[in-house]
Amino acid sequence: MHRRKRVLITGAAGLVGGVLREALADNYTLSTLDIKHLAGDHLEADMTDFEKIFPMFEGKDIVIDLAAHAPSDTPWPQIHENNLPATYNVYEASLKAGVQRVIFASSNHVTGLYEEDKPYVDIVNGKYDGLDPKKIPLINTQMPIRPDGAYGIAKAFGEATGRFVSDRHGVSSICLRIGSLTRSGGPDGVRNFATLLTHRDLAQLVEKSIETKSEPQFNVFYGVSDNTWRFWDIGNAVDRIGYNPQDNAEKWR
Repeated sequence: MHRRKRVLITGAAGLVGGVLREALADNYTLSTLDIKHLAGDHLEADMTDFEKIFPMFEGKDIVIDLAAHAPSDTPWPQIHENNLPATYNVYEASLKAGVQRVIFASSNHVTGLYEEDKPYVDIVNGKYDGLDPKKIPLINTQMPIRPDGAYGIAKAFGEATGRFVSDRHGVSSICLRIGSLTRSGGPDGVRNFATLLTHRDLAQLVEKSIETKSEPQFNVFYGVSDNTWRFWDIGNAVDRIGYNPQDNAEKWR
């Protein structure tokens, strides 16, 4: 009987963390880390305190890093004080502890300014006249980053750090540019009909990222459901890790 993978989730008390704790509990030995209290094998700590958080990384196979001030409009002083050191500490601790893979919760805000260009600006505003969803030019992970604020800049920093520890130190890093995850699981605004990532599809994407073999050593994938008006390319996630989203935001239309 094979040993269950030991998975640490940082920032585990948030919305994404709650979905993943429930989805992964049956198949993995979970530990959690957050500034807030949680039950179970949990450390209550600030992610910027390296000495305090490091022991939680020891003996772990996979780290899922969700720790950040989450609002996409978080101002730069908070990002600089919290998100950047928290992200760096996760990679540094993972490297020192011998973690096999970091799954970094990046964000669609790394490329958010594309949404000010046509046709994306029309799609996010629900103006579909004259547009064919099958002919939308998809934004892919090979295209230049275009962060839409300090939060997106910090997520781009996380992707760059993941690339570094992968290339220089051999720690596998998969960065997921997560779309719109809502408490209800369905769209909570017109933009979400393009950008929704359902709870079920998030769980599958993360589980595929955990289970894929050593390749991809480093990769960036968009995390979005199979929405009719989706404008992010998920082809590399389909090809590399077998991501197969089950939901389409149109069922809530």
